[in-house]
Amino acid sequence: MKQNYADTRQQLLDTGHRMMVVKGFTGVGLNEMLQAAGVPKGSFYHYFKSKEQFGQSLLEEYFQNYLVDMDQRFATDEPAREQLMGYWQKWLESYCEPCDAQTCLAVKLSAEVADLSETMRIALRDGTDQVIERLTQCITQGQQDGSLPVSHAEQTATALYQLWLGASLLSKLHMNNHPLESAMLTTQALLEK
Repeated sequence: MKQNYADTRQQLLDTGHRMMVVKGFTGVGLNEMLQAAGVPKGSFYHYFKSKEQFGQSLLEEYFQNYLVDMDQRFATDEPAREQLMGYWQKWLESYCEPCDAQTCLAVKLSAEVADLSETMRIALRDGTDQVIERLTQCITQGQQDGSLPVSHAEQTATALYQLWLGASLLSKLHMNNHPLESAMLTTQALLEK
């Protein structure tokens, strides 16, 4: 069922997100997306000069929303370790959902578009760098509140994010959540040192 939108640009972005998280960037044709959104081609080109620019805008909006969610998650009174483990638990749970219910464009599109589009690669790079920055801030907070006894916040944040991205890809390949469960055990062990 189609939602009613007052903002056609947002309707295009939401429809593209829902479709591309399942089928990838190149797997979704422009006409297919426009038909699903119920938007004429001329309206698309009013907002985006190309599918590539659409992809860049899609990724920028995705990370903007994702970072707001992270900021809210890491703004509680819980010890930083609990906040961080809650973040990873949510990640694990979201990958246990059926493929069409997953929403992570970073996992879905990174390998596909890195060589396809420089602007989309940069949007992904900048977005993931900001995710790592938020994780670093949480780990630094954990060092200060004594809940995370790790010594190198940025290195730990980077390693954890790389671990979870890799585990997410392996979960897609194996069609189960065993790699993510392993990532959770590794994360717990790393944060207990």
